[in-house]
Amino acid sequence: MARVLILYGTTEGQTANISKYIVEVVREYGHETETLDAKELPGGFTLDGYGSVIVGASIHMGEHEECVREFVKRNREALERMSSAFFSVSLTAREETDEARAQTREYVEKFAQETGWHPDMVGIFGGALRYTQYGFIKRHFMKKISKDRGSADTDTSRDYEYTDWNDVRHFTEEFLQQGLPAER
Repeated sequence: MARVLILYGTTEGQTANISKYIVEVVREYGHETETLDAKELPGGFTLDGYGSVIVGASIHMGEHEECVREFVKRNREALERMSSAFFSVSLTAREETDEARAQTREYVEKFAQETGWHPDMVGIFGGALRYTQYGFIKRHFMKKISKDRGSADTDTSRDYEYTDWNDVRHFTEEFLQQGLPAER
């Protein structure tokens, strides 16, 4: 049994939802796991005691969560010594075009360049439009972006979720099958 940390940064909650689902899958396979929000880490937190880590971050305005970027920079050496994966969450990832796929890869490559971290695996997942949680300006801005990208999801009285949960499960199972270290 391995001890697996799922660490994430989220703005609107979809990356947290994905992280919680990953925890469920990891536990189904009999491993000990916990999930932590990078914004709420206790002072002096270290990766000691974990055999593996999966880090997730959402993208807003072309950038992954700053708290996750900073965590990875501070802990890059420890991350490089353990079994690790990274997942990126964005609205762009929901689009099935070559342009969208290239853009999401660029976001991940930028993250790797900024942090110096090269995880064993990378997953890219669609996020969510949370119209009902947005303020007036953001709601209309996001509606315009969706409309400009050809999406019919412009009813601001409801939310839209684009995460493919089967992809998340497959990503997690593939990570677990790579061979996790025994508990430290």
